[in-house]
Amino acid sequence: MRLQHECLYCQKQIIGRTDKKYCNLHCKSAYQYQKAKEQPERFYNKVDNQLKLNRKILKQYNKGGKVTVRETVLLEKGFNPNFFTHYWKNQKGEVYLFVYEYGFLKLKEGQNNKYVLVLWQEYMSVAKR
Repeated sequence: MRLQHECLYCQKQIIGRTDKKYCNLHCKSAYQYQKAKEQPERFYNKVDNQLKLNRKILKQYNKGGKVTVRETVLLEKGFNPNFFTHYWKNQKGEVYLFVYEYGFLKLKEGQNNKYVLVLWQEYMSVAKR
């Protein structure tokens, strides 16, 4: 049995099976994309996106393995120091926060806040006893 009904995306008349909802694959894909955009961003996606952005920024500014950068430079690019994957504490007791292989340590020099950026090193993996 064939009935006429409307495509959920473009509202054109569909002639065909009773369970058919879209004119074609384009309308189906566009409708699903539109519905997904209407949903609030999931917490997982927010965290994942911020981690990716943080890593990209740290990678961009740490070309030599260890470098110092003003805090404002990173923050203006969208860096958020509250999002990191793990940490490492050195012998001085300083705690470096890492976004995968890129680490950062916040320092205050006079009136300026800065970050020391480092790359993860193999010796950091050794557990202290």
